[in-house]
Amino acid sequence: MNYENLLISIEEKIATVTINRPTKLNALNKATISDLSKAVKLLGKNDDVRVIIITGSGEKAFVAGADISEFANYTIVEGAQLAAEGQETLFDLIENLKKPVIAAVNGFALGGGLELAMACHFRVASDNAKMGLPEVTLGLIPGYGGTQRLPQLVGKGRAMEMIMTAAMISAEEAKQYGLVNHVVPQAELLDFTTGIAQKIIKNAPFAIAKAIKAINANYTDGKNGFDTEIKSFGKCFGTQDFKEGTTAFLEKRKAEFTGK
Repeated sequence: MNYENLLISIEEKIATVTINRPTKLNALNKATISDLSKAVKLLGKNDDVRVIIITGSGEKAFVAGADISEFANYTIVEGAQLAAEGQETLFDLIENLKKPVIAAVNGFALGGGLELAMACHFRVASDNAKMGLPEVTLGLIPGYGGTQRLPQLVGKGRAMEMIMTAAMISAEEAKQYGLVNHVVPQAELLDFTTGIAQKIIKNAPFAIAKAIKAINANYTDGKNGFDTEIKSFGKCFGTQDFKEGTTAFLEKRKAEFTGK
């Protein structure tokens, strides 16, 4: 499938999705959100893909926010609909995808860009990256899950300060806060992130999917994370991957997982 604002490559079970609007610093407009949603859904169903990496084109920006020109004249109802559709169509989709999604943050990740990165399962940043949620400078609040995911990652107090001051933080500060896992030179970002993905694809896909589900359950209203873990743990025993993993361990060889 061809996408207006995305470049996609698949190599050795790793899909790299590059948001490609360099003249707009890869800002999220409706077309890009739609493209990303379609791409993530298709890659999620592709048996040749085990891990997805999302990054931005160029050296300046991962995603430098939403495309403000699209919603500058929205009404209350239209604004609420924009947030609801975006969360359901893309951000919640990524967070709950059965396959790991890693954000390779290669520059500015602001507003919707940081919210996109936070929806991914974890983040790696280049040393030039800057992150923030500046929505209050526009008379808005984060609308794509930022008020919920940022406190989960950095704590309530830091999230309050970041959102209310609209301040940007550096990649190193983001690492100290727990917002990103690693900071590397920009030239090494994709290779480093791919290296993590290569470690992931050696492991059992069904188990990874259940781990994602169990971890997310702890942050979902009405869900008991421990109960989800117990049920997910039990389901792993019915898979071929469990038999392969335990047999390989006992036979002192590397397991060859199929995801079944």
